[in-house]
Amino acid sequence: MAITDGYCTLADVKAALRVYDSVDDSLLETAITSASRLIDQYCGRKFTDQGTTARYFAATDPYLCPIDDAQSVTQLATAVTSNGSFDTIWANYVNGAPGDYQLEPLNGYADGIEQPYTSIRALWRYLFPTIGGNALVKVTAHWGWAAVPDAIAQACVIQASRIYKRLESPLGVLGMGDLGVVRVGSKLDPDVAMLIDGYRLTRNFA
Repeated sequence: MAITDGYCTLADVKAALRVYDSVDDSLLETAITSASRLIDQYCGRKFTDQGTTARYFAATDPYLCPIDDAQSVTQLATAVTSNGSFDTIWANYVNGAPGDYQLEPLNGYADGIEQPYTSIRALWRYLFPTIGGNALVKVTAHWGWAAVPDAIAQACVIQASRIYKRLESPLGVLGMGDLGVVRVGSKLDPDVAMLIDGYRLTRNFA
């Protein structure tokens, strides 16, 4: 099968495993897709470029609205009621003119890691509507990530290799080593978790 939204290539994993034939290419591709989805689940986000479109969000705070990962925002609009009319257009900061909102994390960095924007803060004229938890915020943006971060790609190679090798150990035991039984577990590899911990999506409204 082909790789779907994989965070590394077939060649990357084959090089790591020192595999030089194509006998198990299909199994390796499946392992790469599976590893990529495990990373998505652990981090709570997808590391793909998702194009430009309008999406809708429910703000839980008048001053801060969480959004999906966004590379840039084209337009922010809100509605007073859930009648489908998003006729309040918020101004962005352009050429020194004050804007109605700012994108966060500021400067596109969080915890020392370059990140897309994950929330919008109200600054000036407007507040986010929070009526009944309805999706009254409309954001037109370029969503997702411009490129897969190196740490995510490396983590995918490690985890995909682990998933592939698991096929050689139906009971989770790969063999004996200097320290005893060598096991291939079913959980996320600890080195993978260490690589991608900084990319786990968290929400802080304090």
